[in-house]
Amino acid sequence: MTYVPMTARSRDEGHRAATPLELFFDLCFVVAVAQAGQRLVHALAEGHPGSGIIGYFFVFFGVWWAWMNFTWFASAYDCDDVPYRIATLVQITGVLVYAAGVSRAFDQNDWTVAVIGYLIMRVALTAQWLRAAAGEESPGGRTAALTYAAGLVVCQAGWVGLLFAPDDLKRWLFLVLVVAELMVPVVAERNHQTPWHAHHIVERYGLFTIIVLGETIAASTVAVKSALDEHEALGELLPLAAGGLLIVFAAWWIYFAVPMHEHLNSNREAIPWGYGHLLIFASGAAIGAGIEVAVEHAVGKAHISQLAANAAVTVPSALFLLMVWLLHSRHFKRGLAQQLVLPLAAVALLACTWAGPYAVLYAGLVATATVVVGMTLSVRGRPPALSVG
Repeated sequence: MTYVPMTARSRDEGHRAATPLELFFDLCFVVAVAQAGQRLVHALAEGHPGSGIIGYFFVFFGVWWAWMNFTWFASAYDCDDVPYRIATLVQITGVLVYAAGVSRAFDQNDWTVAVIGYLIMRVALTAQWLRAAAGEESPGGRTAALTYAAGLVVCQAGWVGLLFAPDDLKRWLFLVLVVAELMVPVVAERNHQTPWHAHHIVERYGLFTIIVLGETIAASTVAVKSALDEHEALGELLPLAAGGLLIVFAAWWIYFAVPMHEHLNSNREAIPWGYGHLLIFASGAAIGAGIEVAVEHAVGKAHISQLAANAAVTVPSALFLLMVWLLHSRHFKRGLAQQLVLPLAAVALLACTWAGPYAVLYAGLVATATVVVGMTLSVRGRPPALSVG
């Protein structure tokens, strides 16, 4: 369609699914996620976990928030005409510019390129919200859309101002701007909920989870291949590869085990759920970075201890399971035994940190056992089917 009025979509729309444009948008985030992961690997392998984790959080927040801004807007107002598609492609351009600035932001605290990328994204998204306001039929919906547009402009002005702040203040001001960004949806929707679609939103989050886990597999594969090419340390690398795969497979299985769309009925559930995914996405991508660090340690390229190399894998793996339980699984568990599976599994994963060279393999076995135990308890706790006839 060349042009159609941008009106609110129905929250009860049937068969709502991700569009090819949304899938293309997600694919372009692979570059940004990979850049953040690479910088984290370098920092951890060089023995700088504090600055590495802080830098990783900052740059990953930018990745996640850009994706969030587009995803929730599209769920409510996607009209798929030519202006909408062009605006989305402009946002993709901004994502790629942001990705190009990740290394500078991480290593040098220089956010110039990253902010330019955000500026490109925000120009397009602000135009989208203004267009949504023009097409809104309800006064509450129009006010919410205009508030979103104003919030984007104000926050983006703050990011531009951040470039001129003293270097020693930039990261503190960054946190202030993070809070401001997170408050925009809360303020905009305090009196009117935009018509996001629960099933569509859950699918979109699931697709991004697949992206970060896929990036973990890709990064781990490249790391193992490079190590084999240079060192031929097959005996040391096989346990890492096997354990890493088991962790990722289990993470996928556990994340998609529950019909989360049934829980998202309003912003009261959706906003904490949506915001909490920052830690799910960040930890999922960090598992791959941790496996790369473990590989570098196994072939003698990382300047860290065995314990630190193990923790690079077990800590994000445990955090992933804990956050999935907190945001997803606990809403569908029956009884104490089912509720304790994931929290206890997270503790067991952390305990694997002290398992020496086989820590990653043991962590993979723990993750696999978690899936088995969870499924067994779920089947046993399921009420018997009613007889027919």
